[in-house]
Amino acid sequence: MVADELLLNVGTLRADTPGCAEVIHFNNAGCGLMPTPVLTAMLKHLNLEARIGGYEASAAQVDAVHDFYQQTAALLNAKAENIAFASSATHAYSTALSAIPFAPDDVILTTRNDFISNQIAFLSLRKRFGVRVVHAPDAPEGGVDVPAMAVLMRELRPRLVAATHIPTNSGLVQPVAEIGRHCRELDLLYLVDACQSVGQFPIDVEEIGCDLLTSTCRKFLRGPRGSGFLFVADRVLAGGYEPLFIDMYGARWISPGEYAPVATAARFEDWEFPYAALLGCAAAVRYARDVGLAGISHRATRLGQRLRDGLAAIPGVRVYDRGPELAATVTFSLDGWKPQPVKAALDRRSVNSALSFREFAQFDFGDKEVDWCLRLSPHYYNTESEVDRVVAAVGEL
Repeated sequence: MVADELLLNVGTLRADTPGCAEVIHFNNAGCGLMPTPVLTAMLKHLNLEARIGGYEASAAQVDAVHDFYQQTAALLNAKAENIAFASSATHAYSTALSAIPFAPDDVILTTRNDFISNQIAFLSLRKRFGVRVVHAPDAPEGGVDVPAMAVLMRELRPRLVAATHIPTNSGLVQPVAEIGRHCRELDLLYLVDACQSVGQFPIDVEEIGCDLLTSTCRKFLRGPRGSGFLFVADRVLAGGYEPLFIDMYGARWISPGEYAPVATAARFEDWEFPYAALLGCAAAVRYARDVGLAGISHRATRLGQRLRDGLAAIPGVRVYDRGPELAATVTFSLDGWKPQPVKAALDRRSVNSALSFREFAQFDFGDKEVDWCLRLSPHYYNTESEVDRVVAAVGEL
């Protein structure tokens, strides 16, 4: 174990997580189990709203609300004014896309492992505006072939380069910082989906070199559902990018026929906020930072590899994760089983899991010639014993 991981007190972390007493939660790629401080922050604010009113409660919590932006910025090595709250990662992503004035024949250059909702959004833009969607090829070992992608950048001069750091259907970790270096050299707009990596790995937007980055709070960050955020770089703000449907929170109505967007990433936000969720997200970010992302990353990745190795040793189990670097997400199938019965069998053993289907990953699952897989995703508060129990349970099946 690395020094950072030795600092983690797993017993304390599990005591902070009521769900650990109920289930083996290996569905952190779907929703992480909330620690008690997150739940406490949300309940405290809901109680305040019930007592004094919603507007009044948010006014009373103005410092705590501001702390969300400070904490999230610190998590990403950014500034608070570059952070916008969103109701989900998909909301953040679509709002960011809406700010780009696409024209016919503009190119969106992406990968074969981009998130399903992103791929659908690109196809929608193609249908509406006539943009071209180009997918960079994969390398033989898995993951995007960055040199080939760089050639496409130079040849096509895409309006947008987009990559998902970790896809939903695989443990693959894409080299987003390497892609970012090429984008910077060519002055290309770069959007990163970090939905599965925030809370699992240290994230540095300066190192990645992205202009826009989106994430949810509910997954490895262990925040509440209905919360996410968008990072917007200074050069995007200075360039006048703004969402298609900007409201009274993101802009000022300065004359009957004119408005002006605010100077910060708040232009990507709406007036109405789920303040309890925002404060829960702030608590989740603070919790992750207190635990330490370096230790979290080492432990989660090691647990994922232990699980992957254990499953691969079982006859009749096919493990699908490929790439030079793999995260804590593990995908596999069992010969002779259909998807729902496998999940139901683990449900009966109080093991939380998720199913992925070909429609979630048309390119990746097509390349692998697989129609479905079961996804298991341990996190740093899980234990080696839980991993071994899950491997044994799959072995029984």
